[in-house]
Amino acid sequence: MTTIIVRNNNVEKALRVLKRKQKSDGWLQELKERQYYQKPSEKKREAKKRGIARFKKEKAKREATL
Repeated sequence: MTTIIVRNNNVEKALRVLKRKQKSDGWLQELKERQYYQKPSEKKREAKKRGIARFKKEKAKREATL
């Protein structure tokens, strides 16, 4: 369980911190994925798409630094 400390009654900042921690933990992404049933073949297709996009992004980053 994630705990957030509210300092100086600054609830807005505490909410931002909470959202950032949930995003980094992958909690929100998992909720979105479980919202609807996704066939295994669709999961594989999406994973492959994300991998290709990540590869293109890394390649562009490498070329930009050269």
